[in-house]
Amino acid sequence: MRKIRIILFLFLTALLFSCSGKYTPKPRGYFRISFPEKTYTPLDSAGLPYSFDIPTYAKVCPDADKTAEPFWINISVPANNAEIHISYKKVANNLKQLTEDSHTLAYKHTVKASAIDEQLFVNPQNKVFGTIYFIDGNAASPIQFFLTDSTRHFLRGALYIREVPNIDSVRPVIDFLKPDIIRLIESTQWK
Repeated sequence: MRKIRIILFLFLTALLFSCSGKYTPKPRGYFRISFPEKTYTPLDSAGLPYSFDIPTYAKVCPDADKTAEPFWINISVPANNAEIHISYKKVANNLKQLTEDSHTLAYKHTVKASAIDEQLFVNPQNKVFGTIYFIDGNAASPIQFFLTDSTRHFLRGALYIREVPNIDSVRPVIDFLKPDIIRLIESTQWK
């Protein structure tokens, strides 16, 4: 009986002194991401039918996928685990189909997207016209675009971040890379 009293006394003492302060749960945190200074260099390879500016912290390599076609490249930003896939097609009475395919690929993300904002791009001086898709939400590709001169060239791009698409954690990377993609689009020229 004495053992039970001692255990009960210890339990009540622990209960009395353990709950003295208020507990506040801590919010979920994410790693701090540091970004390099924005500087650009022209991607003007002699073999490509297009050119544009890319960030100096990016690496360009040919698309190694088995379905890749000529002039397809990947622009990777290793520090942020991100890639911009660039595909190129010649226009030969198929412009409507190419633009419709790009629209369909962008809107496949509707399942996870909370919104898709389309923005037209027009640069008559360089004969570059297109559409940019800003996809909000937990989509695999938050930014997609296509560019064309309407007669010979068609270029499509899609940003992918190689992480689980949790918008809260990847939003800083998307916001950092968005001006790079805009610069790429604005500096595009055909050869």
